[in-house]
Amino acid sequence: MKRYVFALFSAFSLSACAQGTSPDAAAPGAEAAPSAVTAAEAASPGSPAANARNAILSINPRVDIESVSDAPLPGFQEVIVSGQVLYVSDDGRYVLQGSLFDAEEKRDLSQAGLSQLRKRLLSEVPEDQRIIFAPANPKYTVSVFTDVECGYCRRLHEEIADYNKLGIAVEYLAFPRMGPGSEDFRLMESVWCADDRRQALTDAKSGRRVPPKTCDNPVAAHYALGQRAGLTGTPMIVAEDGTQMPGYMPPDALLSALQRLEAEGGGSR
Repeated sequence: MKRYVFALFSAFSLSACAQGTSPDAAAPGAEAAPSAVTAAEAASPGSPAANARNAILSINPRVDIESVSDAPLPGFQEVIVSGQVLYVSDDGRYVLQGSLFDAEEKRDLSQAGLSQLRKRLLSEVPEDQRIIFAPANPKYTVSVFTDVECGYCRRLHEEIADYNKLGIAVEYLAFPRMGPGSEDFRLMESVWCADDRRQALTDAKSGRRVPPKTCDNPVAAHYALGQRAGLTGTPMIVAEDGTQMPGYMPPDALLSALQRLEAEGGGSR
């Protein structure tokens, strides 16, 4: 049991430290959306939400709890922390980490809460802080956390015209995987500070030189947001309903996935 708690604590600690690299990462001028944590903090002592929150904070008091809500599993609360879904018993004693799969419905129930979180977080990023490649009248729009040094990110960008031809708008957010202070991070800041950001991003992903430039930019905010959204690798493609796609997808495969989402009730404008 001690070994499990240590592993859980370590996972939270790593996430908390990573988020701590950009404490002022809120998008300039953007108002923070209300968080479900507020309700958890206001819950009366002894309530399931308060018990769940206290249980997590007893493991690591430095973590930021994104939300606490009733879980699909009776007798448990669903807690989202640093892009991870945890299930805490209503009395706060037991903590389960991992996916909750409905064998009858054949779906991962833990993704619903994460999708809602991603949708909320992305709604806080204004259009002028993204680098957008879009057709005239897009049928679908995806947000893509990208890194200019990532091989599959480069491959996706090489096919950007094909995504657009299929009616898919791609809105890029920055996620330099090497982190703040790295050459990768500074290069992405230069891209976002360029006079022509679309061309600068294309140049960076093609290995061409991008002139160093500094400005008030959203790269740190995007990086922190990606961590909160549970990003584990780039490119991270997110549909409009918050659904995360399984990494890089060729244009036709992404279109098919978005069409399936639309048929199920989400994913298009």
